[in-house]
Amino acid sequence: MSSYFSCCIVFLSVICFCTKICSADSDNLQDTCPTSPPGKQTIFINGFPCKNPNSTAAPDFKTSKLTEPGNTDNFLGSAVTLVTAADFPGLNTLGLSIARTDLRVDGMVSLHSHPRASELFFVSKGIVLAGFIDTKNQPFQQVLAEGDVFVFPKGLLHFSLNFGYDFATVFSVFNSQNPGVVEISGAIFQSDLDMIDRMTEGFLTHHIGNLTLNKRQFRKLNPII
Repeated sequence: MSSYFSCCIVFLSVICFCTKICSADSDNLQDTCPTSPPGKQTIFINGFPCKNPNSTAAPDFKTSKLTEPGNTDNFLGSAVTLVTAADFPGLNTLGLSIARTDLRVDGMVSLHSHPRASELFFVSKGIVLAGFIDTKNQPFQQVLAEGDVFVFPKGLLHFSLNFGYDFATVFSVFNSQNPGVVEISGAIFQSDLDMIDRMTEGFLTHHIGNLTLNKRQFRKLNPII
């Protein structure tokens, strides 16, 4: 009987170990593996095939896709530019991707999650309110100034809001080359306006911490609402 339980424990341990391996980006088996140029896909793999090592060059490891601000002329007043291994060959197999978020005055990125990655959120310009909700429905949020870094844990709903009087720019790093994005506004709210209204009434105002703003004060700070 004891040997039976020992075998069960070993079996479960192996399953848990394998599950952990499969749930994360695989480690690379060579120094570099820039993404192969797009073409007719005949083999489908978890990731991207490597280009010929003989044609690997320094430009594979540089991108300028985040140098220009995104278009914030939309209802939410924000733009997110995500760069993955599909756009930046040098990221392939490294388990990394990057993004730029631009927020006009009163702009926001609504609640969303990344099912495959945690996110480091670095404020390059402006003042940003950023926060997330954990699995106990407890909110965590902070007002970030230039140079501050906030972390959004993997899979948790999070948001960001321009809390200053000028444009804000944020750069993010994800620990997956394909973090994925799950938006919830279209699934549970009737409209973007309804989504913002409920966020300000529930999450942002009731759990603002030291920033005791009621809904009317919040609207004054954010005319878009």
